[in-house]
Amino acid sequence: MIRKFLVSATLVAAVGATALHADSFPETEDLTLGFIKLTDMAPLAIAYEKGYFEDEGLFVTLEAQANWKVLLDGVIDGNLQGAHMLSGQALAATIGFGTKAHIVTPFVMDLNGNATTVSNEVWGLMRPAIPSDADGRPIHPISAKALRPALNAFANQGRAFNMGMVFPVSTHNFELRYWLAAGGINPGYYSADNTTGQIGAEVLLSVTPPPQMPATLEAGTISGYTVGEPWNQQAVAMGIGVPVATDLDIFPMRAEKVLGLRADFVRENPNTVRALTRALIRAAMWLDENDNANREEAVQIISRPNYVGADADVLRNSMTGTFEFEAGDVRPVPDFNVFFRYNANYPYKSDAVWYLTQMRRWGQITEAQTDEWFAEVADSVFLDEIYLDAARSLVDDGLAPADAFPFDSDGYRAVADHAIDGVPFDARQPNAYIDSLPIGLKGGQLVIGSEVRG
Repeated sequence: MIRKFLVSATLVAAVGATALHADSFPETEDLTLGFIKLTDMAPLAIAYEKGYFEDEGLFVTLEAQANWKVLLDGVIDGNLQGAHMLSGQALAATIGFGTKAHIVTPFVMDLNGNATTVSNEVWGLMRPAIPSDADGRPIHPISAKALRPALNAFANQGRAFNMGMVFPVSTHNFELRYWLAAGGINPGYYSADNTTGQIGAEVLLSVTPPPQMPATLEAGTISGYTVGEPWNQQAVAMGIGVPVATDLDIFPMRAEKVLGLRADFVRENPNTVRALTRALIRAAMWLDENDNANREEAVQIISRPNYVGADADVLRNSMTGTFEFEAGDVRPVPDFNVFFRYNANYPYKSDAVWYLTQMRRWGQITEAQTDEWFAEVADSVFLDEIYLDAARSLVDDGLAPADAFPFDSDGYRAVADHAIDGVPFDARQPNAYIDSLPIGLKGGQLVIGSEVRG
């Protein structure tokens, strides 16, 4: 159940001002940072392997975590000083959905990086509903409307249609829901008393840890999933599934993972956080520089068992700007993994607002909130002041060009109109946006029992 959230102006100001302290040694030199085995943990691996952490006076240990809940708990209880974290986790914890803790971020790890994959059985049922190009290949983007024949077939056989996502407040959950709803399929609601997210659902979504996705699909427990790489390309390599949509198709260029930190750790360790942000900016720059010229080396690094531990051939697809949809159907997707360009690391408050709108849309935020509330929560979690201060220091040190950073940004992107459903998103008017979406809660609606009321 969502708890009442009141932003403390004093607390926000204190956290936001920490990066403005004069240069000095890190207060905490030894850091343990958590991550999940996904390609977008790459900035952490590169900052470690290229010595950027040590350049900043930090001695970092990187530890893979079993799942997103374990990772978040590690940050909250202090076993981890920070982590490669889902954007939605930082926001959800701060407002009290699930575990309550004020989690903040001064750094976005990446943009994009996810896809939705279906089993071969489902793909066979979908394919006749998808138009083909001159070469006989399916035309992308593929609408979830093409999933309807599969849903009907499963229903006629008395089978539930199950799909996996990685965490209730993950980008993957919201992207999968967005794709389904854009195709006229209801993915279900959450309520104060029912946190399955399956109230009124035509497709039953449930949590599966990312590395387990292919095996769970192969076993038939789920018929599809939305996950980050390399676990979609792994399904293609295993011959068990077909990716049908990437997040570039669904709602592109939005914060994916972030560096998640406790707010009190940021307050107490301003120089440490500044140093950490500097190191990660340098790693992100390296990953994208010279038109991704370093990506092959990055693939070799993150393929190691202590990082992602997937086959380099599988990792190479998305990391080097291509994506394989079916065996042999390899297409250029140069922006599938973005680590620095397009101001990828800047914590746009508008991205935070989008996540909050999706939480409200599907009932994780159980009651309507004001537009001001959305802005205040975004301000309290996405700390652009720290990022810009770290970036400015890199420019001053001759380690980055000034035009690589959005120093004049107010934290809000322009109105986005490139989602798969064509619905414009204006972060300054979140309630109007929520009300414009055909499927989902609107206005003061509540989910009571198994019904939407209001």
